[in-house]
Amino acid sequence: MKCPYCGYDDTQVKDSRPTEDNTAIRRRRVCSGCGGRFTTFERIQLRELSVIKRTGRKVPFDRDKLMRSVQVSLRKRPVEDDKVERMVSGIVRQLESAGDAEVPAEHIGNLVMEGLKGLDEIAYIRFASVYKNFKETKDFSDMLHQLSNERPLDEDLED
Repeated sequence: MKCPYCGYDDTQVKDSRPTEDNTAIRRRRVCSGCGGRFTTFERIQLRELSVIKRTGRKVPFDRDKLMRSVQVSLRKRPVEDDKVERMVSGIVRQLESAGDAEVPAEHIGNLVMEGLKGLDEIAYIRFASVYKNFKETKDFSDMLHQLSNERPLDEDLED
């Protein structure tokens, strides 16, 4: 594995352990050249996925891009990293096991929204505002109204 700091080709694994949800192996590595330490993850990939964009263009699925978009929505929110990792891993597993090598971007966006709704409603609204291309404040109020109508009555009484 190439060192991300100096580019040296010889790095050593110092520690390996499964992630909390057992979907990946976390490896701590040390560079023999500069002594830099970094972490890598090894995951099972069932099949190569392609994303079909709204324009019809096909691009390779990028798990890291999915994770970054979720993390942007969750910025400064009190959600544990392992819950985010489990949500993203769950979405990837759903996509890989669905049987289709080509997945519409809209389907991925809906899965993310569903996952975020269960994790953090503020992150859900943040993601939705970009994903659904909100144009005015009414779009936010409509989303908030929809969310409050979906809550069970006993939740509203606790607030």
